[in-house]
Amino acid sequence: MKHFPIFLAVEGRRIVLSGGGDAAMAKLRLLMKTEAHLTVIAADIADDIHKWASQGKLRIVERAMEPGDALCAALFYAANEDDAEDARVSAIANAEGALVNIVDNLADSQFITPAIVDRDPVTVAIGTEGAAPVLARAIKADLEERLPTSLGILARIGKSFRHAVDVLPMGRKRRDFWSSFYFNAGPKAIAEAGETGVIPALETLLDSHILADTKEGHVDLVGAGPGDPELLTLKARNALDKADVVIHDRLVTGEVLELARREAIIIDAGKTGFGPSMKQEDIDALIVKHASDGHHVVRLKAGDPTVFGRLDEEIEALEAADVSYRIIPGITAASAAVANIGQSLTKRGRNSAVRLITGHDTKGYADHDWAALAQPGEVAAIYMGKKSARFIQGRLLMHGADPATPVTIIENVSRVDQQIIATTLAELEPTLTQADLKGPAITFYGLAPRNAATQSRQLKEFA
Repeated sequence: MKHFPIFLAVEGRRIVLSGGGDAAMAKLRLLMKTEAHLTVIAADIADDIHKWASQGKLRIVERAMEPGDALCAALFYAANEDDAEDARVSAIANAEGALVNIVDNLADSQFITPAIVDRDPVTVAIGTEGAAPVLARAIKADLEERLPTSLGILARIGKSFRHAVDVLPMGRKRRDFWSSFYFNAGPKAIAEAGETGVIPALETLLDSHILADTKEGHVDLVGAGPGDPELLTLKARNALDKADVVIHDRLVTGEVLELARREAIIIDAGKTGFGPSMKQEDIDALIVKHASDGHHVVRLKAGDPTVFGRLDEEIEALEAADVSYRIIPGITAASAAVANIGQSLTKRGRNSAVRLITGHDTKGYADHDWAALAQPGEVAAIYMGKKSARFIQGRLLMHGADPATPVTIIENVSRVDQQIIATTLAELEPTLTQADLKGPAITFYGLAPRNAATQSRQLKEFA
């Protein structure tokens, strides 16, 4: 992020703009929506700007800019449509302490003006750091359609009512009140009685929330998918948006955690393979404690919680504490990985079943029906198989598996740094040793990528 998004307080402060043509007018149409004191400085000023000045919307200085003109200005815009003049006036403004924007000159600007969706006081700013203005405009158009014009009215009235809502405790109860107002009672009041009906609706709604019983805690056991936030289900995203507490494992990516509410408590309960980790019983107790405190808890697990996620132990702890829960499945690492190598887990004439197995369990290397797996055409998705590769390789070869059976390892499935490695059963252990993988990996026994290089390249290009 090269430009940090902020909302700058400009009420009663100076904003100075140098320029009097089309570029200046385009900026002024936006700046006149603020409560700043606007000054336009230029030797040649368009008629529309003169008209705005006569309406008291801005002040004009009809000459070339001079030192002292930008003193005490919060922001300065250079919009002369002349590179040399823009450079000259920007140097003056910069020396006088103003933040400088040069129209159509990203490299020399200290800030940029985003595309804006205005539902005053609700403002949505869309920035692409100057890389894709067309994309910013498309997003703006989409949001303009989605956000009702009444949203600003509701926000202004809601702001004036906030002190009354302090009677509700911070957290879930207060958040439920505002959610009900903005998405139910408020729009309904405007539709039925106009703006005058909003305050009575707010008062009625507040009374009902004051008298309502405190909601009990709840836990969502959520699959975070393999890492790409776009692979989260809608239910998972909605759960993260409502969560008071998010308890996640170490394989959940930062991009997925970014989708949680900013106010949510984020707890890393990572279980590091073959290293320090939080005990499962401690994780169970942590989930139960926060739910018992009345919080909406999201237990966020990489992939799908029903696949090698120790889900049953957490459910048993919740049931023992009489805490309500639901399971929100996620895209499995196996599903995402097999898609990224252009294959399917089952294929008519090759295999009618697929095995999801783990290379390591709580007792050490996990044992399986190696004789059945060693049969021609068998396919297995092996989780936690990096450190147990030699053990798995030895067991399969011992039971007669063809050394030439294809094996594919996918590291960091679905992420921009995904790596696909194609090998054979005979070369599995030395291949993994040479690759020295650092991230989580899944191993496919019996599957080769259609084109590993192409698949990996495409993932990075379209991420």
